[in-house]
Amino acid sequence: MILFRIGFLLLGLLCGATGALGAPSCRDLGFRQSHYTVCQFDPARQTIRIYDRSPDGQPFGGFDSLARQLWKERHTLVFASNGGMYHDDLSPVGLFVEYGIERQPISTAGGWGNFHLLPNGVFFLKDGRATVMETQAYLRAGVAPDFATQSGPMLVIDGQMHPRFLPDSDSLKRRNAVGVDARGQVFFAISQDTVRFYDFALLFRDELHCANALYLDGTISSVMIAERGRRDDVFRLGPVIAVIGNLPD
Repeated sequence: MILFRIGFLLLGLLCGATGALGAPSCRDLGFRQSHYTVCQFDPARQTIRIYDRSPDGQPFGGFDSLARQLWKERHTLVFASNGGMYHDDLSPVGLFVEYGIERQPISTAGGWGNFHLLPNGVFFLKDGRATVMETQAYLRAGVAPDFATQSGPMLVIDGQMHPRFLPDSDSLKRRNAVGVDARGQVFFAISQDTVRFYDFALLFRDELHCANALYLDGTISSVMIAERGRRDDVFRLGPVIAVIGNLPD
């Protein structure tokens, strides 16, 4: 296991540092007295996937097991993030689509918790393009995605802040989210300190220029960034959004 992790980090550092764009993908960013790590990817040039379970049906539960499976398939894990909320058995709470197959149906129900702080939304990939879309808009669009995960709440909806966010809220947590800008670039952000929803949404709208952004989670927020040698492994995870590379022939 130790040898595997060393090899995984070394190869990940090589793949992440050179990258499809020839430059580091992640940077540290200060915004409104908070600090974030922001990673940017181009789905037209980099492969983004959403994973949940291994071929034998067992949940990956974290980044190491996913990396081992990808290695068997001659892929490397360049970047990964928790990819939506999940039940105790690590199964997705809402929509989950993998390789065009709907593994879990979309949820439109109200309820308790951040997922049900409506409107929530969907992050999906289709034909090399990435999109974040509010759940009802997604249903109206009749999308048949290649990969999709549902989470909530939406942070930014067509350029507007989620209507229930308060600029003076006392709910301060470590948070992470995903957004897509007008050029189709995908931005993942994870806070380095605790932030409120309102300020986090402003980061995506005003600094990253994402007209739509989706919250992924709070306390369990985790990322794996190969170019930095970072791998968060405190919490077991359900769905994982991953940027993958290929092993050389």
